[in-house]
Amino acid sequence: MSSHPAPFQLSRRDLLRLAGAAAAVPVLSSCAGAPATQSAAPGTFTVYWNAGHDYQAYRKVIGEFEQANKVKVNLQKYQWPDLRTRLLADFASGTVPDLVEEPGGWVQEFAISGNARSLQDYVDRDGAAMGFPSDWQPVTVERNSYQGKVYGVQLHLTCNTLVYNKAMLREAGVEVPTTWEEFLAAARKLTKDGVYGVALNQDYTYVWPWMVQAGVTPYDPATGKVMTPVADAAAALQFQADLIHKHKVAPVPVSGTDYSGPQKLFSAKRAAMILTGPWDLDPIRKTSPDIELGVAPPLKHKVQATQAAGVSMFVPAKAARPDLSWDFIKRITTLEVEQAATKETGMLMPRTSWAKLPEVRSDEAIKVFADALPGAKDSSQQVRLTGQLGKWEEQLKVVYQQVLIQNQPAATALGTFSQAAEGFLR
Repeated sequence: MSSHPAPFQLSRRDLLRLAGAAAAVPVLSSCAGAPATQSAAPGTFTVYWNAGHDYQAYRKVIGEFEQANKVKVNLQKYQWPDLRTRLLADFASGTVPDLVEEPGGWVQEFAISGNARSLQDYVDRDGAAMGFPSDWQPVTVERNSYQGKVYGVQLHLTCNTLVYNKAMLREAGVEVPTTWEEFLAAARKLTKDGVYGVALNQDYTYVWPWMVQAGVTPYDPATGKVMTPVADAAAALQFQADLIHKHKVAPVPVSGTDYSGPQKLFSAKRAAMILTGPWDLDPIRKTSPDIELGVAPPLKHKVQATQAAGVSMFVPAKAARPDLSWDFIKRITTLEVEQAATKETGMLMPRTSWAKLPEVRSDEAIKVFADALPGAKDSSQQVRLTGQLGKWEEQLKVVYQQVLIQNQPAATALGTFSQAAEGFLR
């Protein structure tokens, strides 16, 4: 087995996106309020951003950045699939934005393919002054580095844990669960009168907290094996399916692209518990302010842990003004901006000093999430470094839905997946 990562390869989904990108780009650009053809005009600084992260705290940074650098920021907002489609088309054409926000995993993928610029020269110059990497959670530096060089900087760091309806648990005489066994027992007691004990997500990425808690290694490059120990991986996946099909304490997830289904059931008081991240706190509070919202530490099985998630920023390799791109990164990742964004939205942040802020320690829900971050694990890093993350995720999604939605045996489905993955990851 080669010690070098495999060449970057697009997944079948990416190839289909790229094939239609020429037609799609003008439409996407129009929706984003930007010209169809990206320009490197000196007066315009183009940023690709997630539509849900257009915070006032970041708008303030943009205004200061524009004034300091005498440029106009062209903030193009996308959902992640559309952003990836646009980005792949840009890489193919050679005309790229100045800066990109990505959902986690793309930095190393595009570092391998040569489409992301190393930021190590800037880190060497400015890192100490901005507290990077010393003030960032270590997992965020590892997941944004390749071959010993930094290619991206984490903007948000989030994780997944247990969110519950305090009143429902109290009325059922249920203590907040801390282990899988306690979780199942609680879900059984809470399932009654049209209310489910828990609602699981159809999004396959929600499999990872369970796998981490079961002590599963997604991919070991030394052996070429995936999902080991195999028996523990199968048991973790089957445990989730059994909540739905055997114990009947969770509804069958609805296949689709919307990951907010459990949150909506929770907000409607049709589910007493969900496993989610801070992104669902604000919708719950806004739609159901009467719910006594509780957040508990990650569950424990073999270990107590959860997976690391969140977004990063990177500079395309062909970006014309990396100095400006780096200045934007420095400005939007200060502790003061993190503090303002958390106060505004409740978002979790990657700086270790952020976790000590009064806004964090005084918020009962955010504090629990923040305390879980140091133990959060990156579940896809070794896969990303093979350049095959797209294919891996595409096939894992199929397995997850086969088991959770279609009730296929976890051991069988996972065995088929593992055999295929061990073939294309080598």
